Amino acid sequence: MATQQEKQDYIDRMVSRRGYAQEYHKILVQNDYDVALKANALVEEVLLKDRLIDRKTKELIFITGLTLLRAERQQIQDHIKVALALGVSKEMILEAIELAFMGGGFIAVQHGVLAWQETVGAERVEPTVDALEAYKARTGRG
Repeated sequence: MATQQEKQDYIDRMVSRRGYAQEYHKILVQNDYDVALKANALVEEVLLKDRLIDRKTKELIFITGLTLLRAERQQIQDHIKVALALGVSKEMILEAIELAFMGGGFIAVQHGVLAWQETVGAERVEPTVDALEAYKARTGRG
Protein backbone atom coordinates (compact mmCIF):
# COMPACT_ATOMS: atom_id res chain seq x y z
CA MET A 1 0.00 0.00 0.00
CA ALA A 2 1.41 3.38 -1.03
CA THR A 3 1.95 6.12 1.50
CA GLN A 4 0.40 9.53 1.07
CA GLN A 5 3.85 10.91 0.26
CA GLU A 6 4.36 8.29 -2.47
CA LYS A 7 1.00 9.25 -3.97
CA GLN A 8 1.89 12.93 -3.86
CA ASP A 9 5.29 12.30 -5.41
CA TYR A 10 3.70 10.24 -8.17
CA ILE A 11 1.13 12.88 -9.15
CA ASP A 12 3.87 15.53 -9.05
CA ARG A 13 6.06 13.45 -11.38
CA MET A 14 3.08 13.00 -13.70
CA VAL A 15 2.52 16.75 -13.89
CA SER A 16 6.22 17.50 -14.37
CA ARG A 17 6.37 14.95 -17.22
CA ARG A 18 3.04 15.70 -18.93
CA GLY A 19 2.27 19.25 -17.92
CA TYR A 20 -1.09 18.31 -16.41
CA ALA A 21 -3.01 15.79 -14.34
CA GLN A 22 -6.65 15.13 -15.12
CA GLU A 23 -9.17 14.96 -12.28
CA TYR A 24 -9.52 11.21 -12.72
CA HIS A 25 -5.72 10.85 -12.38
CA LYS A 26 -5.85 12.57 -9.00
CA ILE A 27 -8.74 10.40 -7.85
CA LEU A 28 -7.18 7.12 -9.02
CA VAL A 29 -3.77 7.91 -7.54
CA GLN A 30 -5.41 8.61 -4.19
CA ASN A 31 -7.89 5.74 -4.18
CA ASP A 32 -6.45 2.96 -6.37
CA TYR A 33 -2.76 3.65 -6.69
CA ASP A 34 -1.91 0.30 -8.29
CA VAL A 35 -4.40 0.79 -11.13
CA ALA A 36 -3.21 4.38 -11.60
CA LEU A 37 0.35 3.08 -12.02
CA LYS A 38 -0.71 0.52 -14.61
CA ALA A 39 -2.90 2.96 -16.56
CA ASN A 40 -0.12 5.54 -16.57
CA ALA A 41 2.39 2.95 -17.77
CA LEU A 42 0.23 2.44 -20.87
CA VAL A 43 0.03 6.20 -21.46
CA GLU A 44 3.81 6.46 -21.04
CA GLU A 45 4.38 3.74 -23.64
CA VAL A 46 1.73 4.74 -26.18
CA LEU A 47 1.58 8.55 -25.97
CA LEU A 48 4.67 9.91 -24.27
CA LYS A 49 7.39 7.63 -25.68
CA ASP A 50 8.73 8.47 -29.13
CA ARG A 51 8.35 5.37 -31.19
CA LEU A 52 7.48 5.47 -34.91
CA ILE A 53 5.26 8.52 -34.48
CA ASP A 54 6.81 11.57 -32.84
CA ARG A 55 5.18 13.25 -29.85
CA LYS A 56 3.92 16.31 -31.75
CA THR A 57 2.05 14.12 -34.22
CA LYS A 58 0.68 11.96 -31.43
CA GLU A 59 -0.72 15.03 -29.67
CA LEU A 60 -2.40 16.21 -32.89
CA ILE A 61 -3.93 12.77 -33.41
CA PHE A 62 -5.03 12.65 -29.79
CA ILE A 63 -6.61 16.12 -29.97
CA THR A 64 -8.57 14.99 -33.02
CA GLY A 65 -9.68 11.83 -31.21
CA LEU A 66 -10.72 13.73 -28.10
CA THR A 67 -12.68 16.15 -30.28
CA LEU A 68 -14.44 13.26 -32.02
CA LEU A 69 -15.34 11.78 -28.65
CA ARG A 70 -16.50 15.18 -27.38
CA ALA A 71 -14.24 14.75 -24.39
CA GLU A 72 -14.38 17.23 -21.54
CA ARG A 73 -13.22 20.61 -22.77
CA GLN A 74 -10.49 20.72 -20.11
CA GLN A 75 -9.04 17.44 -21.37
CA ILE A 76 -8.86 18.76 -24.93
CA GLN A 77 -7.34 22.00 -23.64
CA ASP A 78 -4.69 20.14 -21.66
CA HIS A 79 -3.53 18.41 -24.83
CA ILE A 80 -3.69 21.64 -26.84
CA LYS A 81 -1.38 23.20 -24.24
CA VAL A 82 1.01 20.25 -24.49
CA ALA A 83 1.04 20.51 -28.29
CA LEU A 84 1.73 24.25 -28.11
CA ALA A 85 4.56 23.61 -25.63
CA LEU A 86 6.01 21.06 -28.05
CA GLY A 87 6.09 23.71 -30.77
CA VAL A 88 2.95 22.85 -32.69
CA SER A 89 1.34 25.99 -34.10
CA LYS A 90 -2.17 26.96 -33.09
CA GLU A 91 -3.11 26.79 -36.78
CA MET A 92 -1.95 23.18 -37.03
CA ILE A 93 -3.94 22.31 -33.93
CA LEU A 94 -7.07 23.89 -35.41
CA GLU A 95 -6.53 21.93 -38.62
CA ALA A 96 -6.30 18.71 -36.59
CA ILE A 97 -9.57 19.60 -34.85
CA GLU A 98 -11.19 20.31 -38.21
CA LEU A 99 -10.43 16.74 -39.28
CA ALA A 100 -13.23 15.74 -36.92
CA PHE A 101 -15.72 17.05 -39.51
CA MET A 102 -15.13 13.82 -41.42
CA GLY A 103 -16.05 11.42 -38.63
CA GLY A 104 -17.89 13.45 -36.04
CA GLY A 105 -19.66 16.26 -37.86
CA PHE A 106 -20.30 19.83 -36.87
CA ILE A 107 -21.16 19.22 -33.21
CA ALA A 108 -17.86 17.47 -32.54
CA VAL A 109 -15.86 20.17 -34.32
CA GLN A 110 -17.76 22.90 -32.48
CA HIS A 111 -16.74 21.29 -29.20
CA GLY A 112 -13.07 21.17 -30.21
CA VAL A 113 -13.03 24.69 -31.68
CA LEU A 114 -14.42 26.14 -28.45
CA ALA A 115 -11.73 24.36 -26.43
CA TRP A 116 -9.10 25.60 -28.88
CA GLN A 117 -10.37 29.19 -28.83
CA GLU A 118 -10.35 29.35 -25.04
CA THR A 119 -6.84 27.89 -24.91
CA VAL A 120 -5.11 29.99 -27.56
CA GLY A 121 -7.18 33.14 -27.10
CA ALA A 122 -8.34 33.24 -30.71
CA GLU A 123 -10.59 36.14 -31.61
CA ARG A 124 -14.02 35.85 -33.15
CA VAL A 125 -16.38 37.98 -35.24
CA GLU A 126 -19.66 39.08 -33.67
CA PRO A 127 -22.70 39.89 -35.81
CA THR A 128 -23.71 43.53 -36.01
CA VAL A 129 -26.92 44.83 -34.53
CA ASP A 130 -28.04 45.67 -38.09
CA ALA A 131 -27.70 42.03 -39.14
CA LEU A 132 -29.78 40.87 -36.17
CA GLU A 133 -32.41 43.51 -36.87
CA ALA A 134 -32.54 42.50 -40.54
CA TYR A 135 -33.14 38.89 -39.53
CA LYS A 136 -35.93 39.90 -37.16
CA ALA A 137 -37.57 42.07 -39.83
CA ARG A 138 -37.31 39.32 -42.45
CA THR A 139 -38.65 36.54 -40.21
CA GLY A 140 -41.06 38.47 -38.02
CA ARG A 141 -39.20 37.21 -34.96
CA GLY A 142 -38.39 39.79 -32.44
